[in-house]
Amino acid sequence: MELTVGMCHETSTTVTENQTAIAYGSGGVRVFATPAMIGLMEKAALELADQCLPAGQTTVGTLVNVKHTAATPVGMRVVARATLTEIDGKRLVFRVEATDETGPVGEGTHERFIINLEKFLQKVESKLSR
Repeated sequence: MELTVGMCHETSTTVTENQTAIAYGSGGVRVFATPAMIGLMEKAALELADQCLPAGQTTVGTLVNVKHTAATPVGMRVVARATLTEIDGKRLVFRVEATDETGPVGEGTHERFIINLEKFLQKVESKLSR
């Protein structure tokens, strides 16, 4: 399958204590943390891209611009949806949205770059020898 503008993918989670703002250290309230929501959005985009890329390639996240618009309690299901809106060489741009059982809870954009996994890991590991 080839990456094409308009492709969509969804992933979901049921909010646990480990995903709360308190657990993440990003706030003092027992609700779905913004970093957890962003991670779920990134996961939707990653899974969309990975199903289309050949072995040895993947994507890395490089930009997130997201609003967290409503709180979600522990125990409620959250669905993240990524829609591919732009392909610019190796740069992929996604519209990301999150909803819980009562409606929208977040929205924004997310960018990922296609990489050769082996070369990327070699470059990262070379940092240790500097």
